[in-house]
Amino acid sequence: MTLVADDASLTALAAELHGLVGRLRRRLREEATAGDLTPSQFAVMRRLESDGPATVSELARAENMRPQSMSGLIAALQALGMVEGAPHPTDGRQTLLSLTDDTRTRLTSGREIRKDWLARTLGAEFSASEQAQIAAAVELLKRIVDS
Repeated sequence: MTLVADDASLTALAAELHGLVGRLRRRLREEATAGDLTPSQFAVMRRLESDGPATVSELARAENMRPQSMSGLIAALQALGMVEGAPHPTDGRQTLLSLTDDTRTRLTSGREIRKDWLARTLGAEFSASEQAQIAAAVELLKRIVDS
C-alpha cells in the first residue's frame, strides 16, 4: 500500500473512499430494499424512526428542504401507508407525523437483513487476518465521521 503524503494523493484517496462508501450503500440497499422509495423519502423515514414524531415544518428544517417539498414527500409516504398523521397536541393547525407500526417493523427487518448479509460476506470472503484489518479500518472511519 502506498503512503499518502501530498494533497493530490489525499484528494485521490478521498475520492476513492467516497465512491466506495456510495457503492457499499447501494449494495446494502439491494439486500433489503425499502420498495421504490427515493433517497429523500427513506431519509425522512429514518429521521422519524430516530427522532420520533414531527411536523412537516420540523422535518423540512431537519432535512434542509422547503416545507412544500416535504409535504409532497409526506403525501407519497402516507399514500403508501408508511407514515400516519395525528393532531398536534398543542397546535391544532398542525399534524404530528410518525411511522406506522408496519413501517417500523419493515425498517428493523431490513436492517437485520443487511447486517446478516454483511456478516456472511465478511465471514465467507475474508480471512481472520483480513477481518482484523477491516475492524481496524472501521475504527479509523469512525474517527473521520466523528471529526
